[in-house]
Amino acid sequence: MDRKKLAILVLVGTTMLLATGFATAQETTAQEKQTQSMVVLACTIAMAIAGIASATGLGVAGVSAAAVTAEKPELFAKSLILQMLPMTQTIYALITSILLLMGAGLLGGKAAMDLSDPAMGTAAVFTGLLVGLTGLSAINQGIISSAGISATGRSPNITGRAIIFAVMPETIAIFGFLVALLIMVLGLKKLD
Repeated sequence: MDRKKLAILVLVGTTMLLATGFATAQETTAQEKQTQSMVVLACTIAMAIAGIASATGLGVAGVSAAAVTAEKPELFAKSLILQMLPMTQTIYALITSILLLMGAGLLGGKAAMDLSDPAMGTAAVFTGLLVGLTGLSAINQGIISSAGISATGRSPNITGRAIIFAVMPETIAIFGFLVALLIMVLGLKKLD
């Protein structure tokens, strides 16, 4: 084989390797974008479900709070505390969303998760579902808060006990949030 043919063969081979490498880089970029899209979906699911549940719980408790404070304005602070309790589920969803967005490199900085792995996007969606669905406890918390506000209207000294009753459904959301944190901190790194 003469030098000219060898040079052409090397040139063609190098070109093919570069082209294959470029195509692979584009696929990786597409997969990274897909994983980031899944993270955005996870955040949307967590915030939407928990947000709707919190808004429902706040509304139910707010009706009772408005009625009690109309008759006894001095109970406004106690009623407000009880009414605000169902909002915490959305705070858990917000923190989860921020951590997921940071992990995917969407809030600045380098991605902490391997965006080229499709399992990361799927895990993020399930994490969002976990926080969103356990956030549905805000509805029941609002119902219990409403009863506590009504009871406080009749006997203001039971507000502390009413708060304890209203906090009980929130433990479900706390458990969901803690598991989501474990998934994000440990699970997503293990998949890496």
